[in-house]
Amino acid sequence: MAEKAKQKASEGKIPTRGAVIEGVVVSDKMQKTVTVRSDYIIKVPKFDRMKRRHMIIKARNEIGAKAGDKVKIAECRPLSKTVHFVVLEKLESKAEKKAKK
Repeated sequence: MAEKAKQKASEGKIPTRGAVIEGVVVSDKMQKTVTVRSDYIIKVPKFDRMKRRHMIIKARNEIGAKAGDKVKIAECRPLSKTVHFVVLEKLESKAEKKAKK
């Protein structure tokens, strides 16, 4: 049974569930893993203002996303101690951003 799970993960067919998040790849120095930063805004009821926050998430990278790329990640089963997400698709690459300017 463990062999089947390894085979699915190596084929890039990791089943996903739960949250789907967009963010920017901050680091791609690990093998098959990237660090993604996702920014979001929360409301602070005491002051009736908005506050900007961020999450740093480690995700499995089967599609070859590089630092600076905007990606969509989805929650999956725990792949290691710190990795619980997988990269689904590259929304915008760093090269495309430079070409637009």
